[in-house]
Amino acid sequence: MKPNPILEEVWRIKDELAREANYDIHQFCENTRRWAAEHPHTGPVVHNAEELRQLIAERECQRAAQPAAALNEEPPKTEKP
Repeated sequence: MKPNPILEEVWRIKDELAREANYDIHQFCENTRRWAAEHPHTGPVVHNAEELRQLIAERECQRAAQPAAALNEEPPKTEKP
């Protein structure tokens, strides 16, 4: 079977969090609630696929509206010694 580094990382973190909670699901949930209170979510909340599509479309429109490069009409002036 081919190793999957993403799954291995998820399993490692899961084991670490379980160990921190002494393998107690109630303590694990309490730790999770405490962490969530200390690190509030500040980004957009997406409830379904349609909201995700809209969010992506809005960001693509914003990105397209921004200029990719700025051009100067005049070349830089050089100083003569």
